[in-house]
Formats: sequence, C-alpha cells, structure tokens
Amino acid sequence: MEFWESFWSIIWWFVWAFVFVAYLMVLFSIIGDIFRDRKLGGFSKAVWVFCLIFFPFITALVYLIARGSGMAERGAAADQQHHEALLARLREVGVSSPSVEIEKAAQMREQGTITEDEFQSLKARALA
Repeated sequence: MEFWESFWSIIWWFVWAFVFVAYLMVLFSIIGDIFRDRKLGGFSKAVWVFCLIFFPFITALVYLIARGSGMAERGAAADQQHHEALLARLREVGVSSPSVEIEKAAQMREQGTITEDEFQSLKARALA
C-alpha cells in the first residue's frame, strides 16, 4: 500500500510541475507581448504587469481572452521579421560558386590588385 501512495504522489508531483512550467511559459509570453505592443500605453502596461504580479492566474486568463488575437498577430509579425532578417543575413554571407570566385579573382588580377601567384592561390582555393 505504501508503494502506491508514493507512486501516485510522484505522479501528482509531475502533473503539478508540468502545470507550473506551463504557467511560467504563459506568464513570460504575456509579459513579452505587453512590452512588444506599441499601441498599449505606458500606464496600461504598468497596470497589466501589476495585475500579473498580484493576481496572476485571473489576469493571465483575462489577458488571453481580451488580447489573445492581437498577441497572435504580434507574434506572427515578429516571426516574419526574424525570418526576413535571417534571409538577409544569409544573402549577405552566402557562399558563391567557384566560377564566380575565379571571375572575381581574374578581375582583381587584371586591375593589378593581386599578382599572378595570388590569383593562382585564390583559384586553387575556389576549386578545392
């Protein structure tokens, strides 16, 4: 009998740990959204944060019901912005083909920027 009591207490402990972690995720998501929202005034932000601190469960529920759709829109916009920034960064540092690298090196050689030996070195590195 003692084993089953401890077994179910362990199960309940895991259930409550899951609920607590889920609540923390929702809480930080709401706080992030409050400060991401440019339309919400400073006083309103302060009221929401105050209510989240002193009445966390009911405030989180009210916030999700009242402002959940806007929260989703701001999250999607932030995701899109991060995606575009990532694509821009990839285009900036993207690797070009060996033929393009050799062509650039040949132009530099013709302009006198690099020597024939440096050209051969760059050509070997591009083909490697």
